[in-house]
Amino acid sequence: VHLAESGGGSVQAGGSLRLSCAPSRYVYVAHCMGWFRQAPGKKRELVAAIDSDGNTNYADSVKGRFTISEDDAKEILVLQMDSLEVEDTAMYFCAADCMSVESPEGEYDYWGQGTQVTVSS
Repeated sequence: VHLAESGGGSVQAGGSLRLSCAPSRYVYVAHCMGWFRQAPGKKRELVAAIDSDGNTNYADSVKGRFTISEDDAKEILVLQMDSLEVEDTAMYFCAADCMSVESPEGEYDYWGQGTQVTVSS
């Protein structure tokens, strides 16, 4: 399964970006998908995850600012990022085929190449 991410870019603090992830075989992996991020010198961390029942899991640092969703009609995973902060600057990765929204990154079978998000002050 190939995951194609899009939507990264540069924005000022307080702005918004919308990331999309299009799996090549959406129906096989849509039961559980997520977004991770990795900033320079830091470990990769979960940003948000969602399952086909609509259950979600968010990192504390993004709660209330980011929203993860699945668009079954378009067969894409979306991460809406609002009120962006400089600390959100990182490479963002789409991941798929997890066991649950609580799954650690080792339980995701498929990964995208990443899309860069840069937030300036």
